[in-house]
Amino acid sequence: MRQHTIMVPFSGEGSGTEELTWGMWTVWRAMQGFSSPFMVGGAMELEPGTTLEYLRGLLSFIVGRHESLRTRIRTDSEGHPAQVLSATGEVGLEVYDLEPGEDAAEQAEAIRARYEFEPFDIAEDWPVRMAVIRKDGVPDHFVAMYPHMVIDAYGFEALVGDLVHLDPATGEALGPRTGIQPRDLARKQRTPAAMRAGEASLRFWENWMRKIPTRRFNGPHPEQDQRWWDATYDSRAAHLAVRSVSERTGLGSGPVLLAAYAVALARVTGVSPSVIRMVVSNRFRPEFGPSVSVVAQPGLCVVDVAGCTFDEAVQRAWQAQIATGKNAYYDPRRLAELRERVEKDRGAALDLNCYFNDRRRALAPPTAADASGDSAGSAGSAGSAGSAGSAGSAGSAAKDADEAPTAEQMWDALPLSRLTWGIRSNSPDVKAYLDVNASPDTVNLTLRADTQAVSPGEQVAILRSMEEILLGAAFDPGYPTGVLSPETSTSE
Repeated sequence: MRQHTIMVPFSGEGSGTEELTWGMWTVWRAMQGFSSPFMVGGAMELEPGTTLEYLRGLLSFIVGRHESLRTRIRTDSEGHPAQVLSATGEVGLEVYDLEPGEDAAEQAEAIRARYEFEPFDIAEDWPVRMAVIRKDGVPDHFVAMYPHMVIDAYGFEALVGDLVHLDPATGEALGPRTGIQPRDLARKQRTPAAMRAGEASLRFWENWMRKIPTRRFNGPHPEQDQRWWDATYDSRAAHLAVRSVSERTGLGSGPVLLAAYAVALARVTGVSPSVIRMVVSNRFRPEFGPSVSVVAQPGLCVVDVAGCTFDEAVQRAWQAQIATGKNAYYDPRRLAELRERVEKDRGAALDLNCYFNDRRRALAPPTAADASGDSAGSAGSAGSAGSAGSAGSAGSAAKDADEAPTAEQMWDALPLSRLTWGIRSNSPDVKAYLDVNASPDTVNLTLRADTQAVSPGEQVAILRSMEEILLGAAFDPGYPTGVLSPETSTSE
């Protein structure tokens, strides 16, 4: 491919320096641990007729309109970070022209991967990386990636949704910008009301951190050449089973899958209750919904699946998700101090490196209407730190199909289940991170694991156990989790 860069000028309201928001602090701390900017975004095929001039106008529009996209993160002489907003500047739009025989989709994905993994200077680079791939001189594919320090998955959705306000002919805005801006949010989080909400969340965290088991996994296991492994399990049978359980319990696929993960973890590790971190969108809060920024934060989800049926475990998972969603708005610096105190009091470090990320929908506390539909999923890691997609989680079985699945259909689909191994790397990550991927008619799960904590065999066992649990419970409301309570296991 031949490449050149067009410099696109932008201008917007406001400039100046402000401290980080709580969401930014969450990502900043993760960046220090993993040495990664956690780029989010993707590649897409363009609609026929899309012009290069329109894409230039789009880039200028979004950067000028949304403060987060013209904000850089800089540290002072003592290493304290701050958000620095500029009113004007120029941002690059890379243009690639395909050579004969080159595939546009493949090249777009290669550019996306390069943007994700190559070095990014959040202090100097504008937080937008954009490219257009042209075929025979005509724009064919588009790539856009942003550092997670300035935007989360639902912020990305808000950005896309705001494009209805772009006049394609003039590049002018057709309506006012909505949603709280990062500097205003940082100021808001210093108010007494926000501090009270943060303290309530920290009390929730402290209550559980003083109770949960300090050990989470069976490792350390022998070292592998590449330490972090991805395994993906795709199951049509599990999809039908989830629909059946969802219809019977009146709850959505989110808590059903969370319960299956919690039970599988308890079975494989022998540790109960299951302690899982979930990224909460926080966008149910006033002004947060349409904000192009990062407001998601990890919540603590504790699910006790011992000594109960799977239907009861689903109910417990749903209730745990509600509590998680209500208690994920806090100052991460205060949480770090609290954790240090609790670990000192307990005389042991807490292992909180197990995640569940429903990429189909970001987590927000369910409303009353959700009792018969889907409760919240999660987003991620900041994954990282957050990568929730825009596709909604399947709700009750009635939303999936006109007719309820049968046991015969479920068992006939079982031979179609497939396990595939994916990326292996030495890039530091958490110990276990389960993604529920968007798939129309299967349960598609990707488990990334630190093989020193969760061996490859245990990865497979967790994924296949989830399917086994779902199939066992699909048409049996009395199906037991098979997890013993500590009291029962001790007495026996």
